[in-house]
Amino acid sequence: MHDTKGWQHELLSFIRPDDPVGALVYLVLFVAVALMLSRGLRAAVHAALSKEAHIDRTAINFMQQIGTVLIWLVAIILYAHLIPQLRAVGTALLAGAGVASVVIGLAAQSTLGNLVAGISMTIYRPFRLGDILQVSAPTGTEIGTVDKISLGYTTLRVQDGRFVVLPNSVAASQVSLNLSPGIGRWPVSIAIRLSRDADIEAAGKLAIKAAGEVMGEGAVSGCFLTKVDATEAQLELRFQASDAASRDLQRAKVMLHLDQQFAAAGQGMAATQRPTFA
Repeated sequence: MHDTKGWQHELLSFIRPDDPVGALVYLVLFVAVALMLSRGLRAAVHAALSKEAHIDRTAINFMQQIGTVLIWLVAIILYAHLIPQLRAVGTALLAGAGVASVVIGLAAQSTLGNLVAGISMTIYRPFRLGDILQVSAPTGTEIGTVDKISLGYTTLRVQDGRFVVLPNSVAASQVSLNLSPGIGRWPVSIAIRLSRDADIEAAGKLAIKAAGEVMGEGAVSGCFLTKVDATEAQLELRFQASDAASRDLQRAKVMLHLDQQFAAAGQGMAATQRPTFA
């Protein structure tokens, strides 16, 4: 029994926080606990998102990141409080904490601004994960899907696979168009050029019918005569795309169907050329 008590005493002395080896053991322990808690929080968030469709994905992802930061911050504070040497260093640096906080605040004002902007976007929700945004970037106007909102940055995935990364302060302050389905509709027009000798009224009705067959009758605004000169007439077919992401694809489908319908009906064939679409 005496040997057992001696072994326990040696073990306790080995992991004393004021001993370098003990401090290292406690460091490994605190890091392991923080990793387990942060991974458990991430797993709980993913499970909640997969089971509950009505949960706001933007807010819960952002709060998960805040929770992870808090876990590591608490771990660092508790470890510093446990190790006597670190407490002594903290006491010695306490007098300069005010100056250090000012310097750090000035150095990290952009980072802190991004963090505050991220919290603001989570509260006011000008856009969410999965929304389609039109933003201004160094390459010009970009349209992309909101892929991620982190503590500092908002990432958009563009159709060609590129990523547009915006600081949260920029994403919150610039004027952005939310082009997500349900937010609005997007006008599309197709110019139809045909011979002046063609039946313009019949051509307009055929264009409206063809567009309605592709997009639905409610999406077609009309077909209007916009130009007449000595050799040709020009009509403008107008309809609404269902969403911004597929606007060009829907326009191409309508144009292809127009060409097929006009070819079958023979509109404009009294002149030397068939109608053209642009």
